[in-house]
Amino acid sequence: MATELKARPSYDDDFYAWTQHQARQLRAQGRLRQNEPLDWKLLAEEVQDLGRSELHTCQSLTDQIIAHLLKLEFSKATEPRLGWEQEVAAFRIGLRRHLTPTIRRKITSALGEHYANAIELVTPGFQAHEPERLALVPESCPYTFDQILSGKDSDPARKAADR
Repeated sequence: MATELKARPSYDDDFYAWTQHQARQLRAQGRLRQNEPLDWKLLAEEVQDLGRSELHTCQSLTDQIIAHLLKLEFSKATEPRLGWEQEVAAFRIGLRRHLTPTIRRKITSALGEHYANAIELVTPGFQAHEPERLALVPESCPYTFDQILSGKDSDPARKAADR
């Protein structure tokens, strides 16, 4: 019993892992206590969905940050640059607010997918306004997750000026 309590994810330390664990526990209780007036299955799904919502929020914010970093790094446009920088800052704050250790591992391991999503987000704008710049965008993600999250070791605005 003590091992189970010790291995259990903490609500405060990793909300996503906690929701997934709690959903499994609720399903197990539902199998054991079928005569109780609780909808164990639905309760488990709702708790699990709370965690999934946090995961999807972090995934979307990661996609948006990468897309904006690509625009900052590879676009020659000057007027929207401040807006892109402000949005990156806001997205990073949101990502740090929702990020848990488990979600971080999931996003880091799927960084290629997030990069593909970001490419899909920026392609129409590049095609419409700077089609020649699209060829400069790398095929694989040029940013680490730490750069995406914090901006340290990365200055796309400076890099764009060098191109």
